Amino acid sequence: MCGCSQHTNGAATQAATTSGLSMHVEDMTCGHCASTITSAIETAFPGTRVVADPAAKRVTVEGAVDAARLGQVIALAGYTPTADRL
Repeated sequence: MCGCSQHTNGAATQAATTSGLSMHVEDMTCGHCASTITSAIETAFPGTRVVADPAAKRVTVEGAVDAARLGQVIALAGYTPTADRL
């Protein structure tokens, strides 16, 4: 997690999209958080398109993405997603 001291332990939920996944990440609170998550996802899933919006607390990944692995990648980046299907 970044050092901006604005974080709380939050949960993440995910919803399948037509071309990938969208996850709500409550503890993504700033641009640095979004950049960290984006970089981690792009490294784990080359060729995907990632949009991380800290204001909406939403990460959308387009392309070939495994939901369980996406949750692991976000957790390894320092965030605490919960892989709940909507």
